[in-house]
Amino acid sequence: MNIRKSLISDIQSIIAQAREKAVRSVNHERVLMYWQIGKVIFEEEQQGKDRAEYGEFLIKSISQELQPQFGSGFSVRQLEMCRQFYRSYPIANTLRSQFSWSHYRLLIRIENENKREFYIAETEKNNWSTRQLERQINSGLFERHLKSYDVESVLAVARNEQQPTKPTEIIKDPMILEFLGLKIESTYYEKDLESAIISQLQDFLLELGNGFSFVARQKRLHIDGDDYFVDLVFYNRLLQCFVIIEIKTQKLTHQDLGQLQMYVNYFDRLEKTENENPTIGILLCADKNDTMVKITLPENNKTIVASKYQLYLPTEQQLLEELKKEINRLDKNVL
Repeated sequence: MNIRKSLISDIQSIIAQAREKAVRSVNHERVLMYWQIGKVIFEEEQQGKDRAEYGEFLIKSISQELQPQFGSGFSVRQLEMCRQFYRSYPIANTLRSQFSWSHYRLLIRIENENKREFYIAETEKNNWSTRQLERQINSGLFERHLKSYDVESVLAVARNEQQPTKPTEIIKDPMILEFLGLKIESTYYEKDLESAIISQLQDFLLELGNGFSFVARQKRLHIDGDDYFVDLVFYNRLLQCFVIIEIKTQKLTHQDLGQLQMYVNYFDRLEKTENENPTIGILLCADKNDTMVKITLPENNKTIVASKYQLYLPTEQQLLEELKKEINRLDKNVL
């Protein structure tokens, strides 16, 4: 007798789902364990007269007792993180069951509450792995979003309380493309950058943001006997429109903007349906002159975005400087 392939597939699906649930359950219990340990340490620490000195003594003593029995998972550093974990999340019901201890280890290092809340919401919404969350923190995703709009709007979009309506609310400037593996000092062509993006498409979609799906590479446009080729075409379901990307490895020129505007017009007139929003064009460039971009484009421009790309992750100092700039900008707007 032959067994139906669909039957085997169904059973395989049941096994995979059960294993996934088991892993999530174990991860959540581990998170709760560290939270409870942090709670016990914190409450005991509050009874010490000289809290700082007693707290240091307490954690070292606990570690010396537990490590021989339970291993390196109970080092001084780990126990300090348990204490910090409880202080950051004093209410157990606020802990997300889908977050692992590795997620929380990254989150509790973020001192700014708005920034931490942003990464919590984005991780929950996008089901980021620990690696993806760490990469977004290191690339300054929160700070880059602040360039487009205020903290309240950033958090509202992250929590799905508000849908983005403008390209600048989704498109980042700069885009961080360190995952492509291209060296800053090396000479490379636009086709090299394009090929690297395609080969690392999953990471590039993560960098682009929410709602993007890949449509085409080197999309051919036939216009009155002449052929033109759009580097990359995506679709964004949140903005409900095509997003076309042109890659420039040199400083942006007004001719580049004119070329992209033609591509955007083509898509609006020949590709998009009546129910879809106007096409967005992104010029991904090595460098740009913001004033030139503003003067070249119409004052009411809502469809062309110029974004620089970086082939390296920003340093902690660069992120702090960017955050200070945005705070100063917001303060000036309030005044």
